[in-house]
Amino acid sequence: MRPGVASAQRELFDEDSVLERLPSLQYALHAASELALGLRPPAGAEIAHAELAAALAGARDATAEIAEVLEHGGGIAAEPLLPEWRGALFRVRLARLRVATPKSLPAEPATEPEPPARGDALAATLLALGGATVFAAGATLQLWPVWALGLALVASGLLVYSPRP
Repeated sequence: MRPGVASAQRELFDEDSVLERLPSLQYALHAASELALGLRPPAGAEIAHAELAAALAGARDATAEIAEVLEHGGGIAAEPLLPEWRGALFRVRLARLRVATPKSLPAEPATEPEPPARGDALAATLLALGGATVFAAGATLQLWPVWALGLALVASGLLVYSPRP
């Protein structure tokens, strides 16, 4: 992406050709606003087209103001106007995006029936907790069959629960 006239403050003040480029930018903005006013927007896009025309006119005026201040006062005098100018140019970009991408029609909300409540999660939790308790008791009493029963309960808890998307 090539840097524009308003891309950096340093470029604006250091470059000698900025004063030569600003009138062409101002003319391009003026011509674009004239074209935007001459078009009949499609149904439903009137607001976006009006916003684009207003943004182009605002950017043209801000560019003229910057050019005048640069010509008469220099870069230091124009520095406070830069944020406003950049905002005007950004407003043009935003309005162009709104015109280019039409609003989509509101879609009907997909009504999915709520899934019936299942006890899988509760059963899996109870099996896992019970299995952990039995496993701990078997480990404490040093009875390997009780350990195995605890492990089997935890494993069955994993098998009972099947998560849904």
